[in-house]
Amino acid sequence: MSIRIYTMTHKKFETPPDALYAPLHVGRACAPDLGYPGDDTGDQISAKNCYYSELTGLYWIWKNVSDVDYVGTCHYRRYLIDGRGQIFTGAEYEALLTRYDLITTKRVRLNNSYRDGFAANHNLRALDMTGQVIREKYPAYFPAFERLVNGKETYFGNMLVTSKPLFDSYASWLFSIFFEVEKRIELETGEDAYHKRVFGFISEFLLLVWVTVNGLHVFECKVGMLGEKAETRELKQKLAGFFADRDADGAKRCFLTALSLRPDVLMEASDITGELRLSMQVIATAGVEKSCGEPDILTRENDFQTLMNLFEGLNRVTRHYESGEQTKEDIAFLREKPLSDTAIRVAAAILRGSEEDKAALTDRMLADKHRVEMKTSG
Repeated sequence: MSIRIYTMTHKKFETPPDALYAPLHVGRACAPDLGYPGDDTGDQISAKNCYYSELTGLYWIWKNVSDVDYVGTCHYRRYLIDGRGQIFTGAEYEALLTRYDLITTKRVRLNNSYRDGFAANHNLRALDMTGQVIREKYPAYFPAFERLVNGKETYFGNMLVTSKPLFDSYASWLFSIFFEVEKRIELETGEDAYHKRVFGFISEFLLLVWVTVNGLHVFECKVGMLGEKAETRELKQKLAGFFADRDADGAKRCFLTALSLRPDVLMEASDITGELRLSMQVIATAGVEKSCGEPDILTRENDFQTLMNLFEGLNRVTRHYESGEQTKEDIAFLREKPLSDTAIRVAAAILRGSEEDKAALTDRMLADKHRVEMKTSG
């Protein structure tokens, strides 16, 4: 059994030492050469990378690779991992592929329907036209598409490993749909790079449709992240500068601008350390404090990493109170750290649950924070 996993990339990265993983520069037709094999040779659509994202690499594999039994795709930062949190080896893939038709990511569980979530962030016409084309070209797939698009699950990342014949079958189905959709909709040339990648986003969902209709036996596994996105690192550096200047309003404007350009910036795959969410909490806390006429958190602490540790600790303590498992150390944290009552209220407010439960949780935390210990005389 011969296997090759293509690591899609658009930038230089530290390649895994296992020869199983082969770098593939996607969109190379429109970018400086990184020194890796690219998707701009042979039968290819490399120049459409701005609309298809890593799918230009998937197309290239479909049309140009014929020397392996099994193929797969991953990303320069994202890899399918085993139960120990390690990148799969060739031997592990071989063992799994004797029992499963296809290996991919665990399904993402959504708060709302896939269609509603797509509409909130992308051009809904592209998704609806995809459904229309499926109904015309592949009517047997349309009932599953209609049911799943209104459901609350999807795959993500366009990461899969399967036999080359199955890979080719999926690619043939996928691109026959997208090439027809492309003829019928106006591709938004004026949009930013994130929103242009409409086919790359829809394909994540279509993999679920395809495996469902074909009744494939699928192994779903976790995704491991190697390092942090450059965009995430740069945003944290900018926020750290605003925090150092004690400029909560500037930090808020910076964050909202980044979020408008990259709606995925707070997703786990982008914010792997959780520090952007913590930064958002710092900004929100400072805003509420100022609206209440209080000195904001940045007047008491303005070092980025110290703030991250402080709010991570606050959230941990809040979760302990929520579950009724608070400790003496948690109470000491509330009393000793430079946190206002407002900061505690904000931490409780971002939890899920009813407003009544959040209010009761806040009351318990504040009572412990301000309780005066009575001394007794012997």
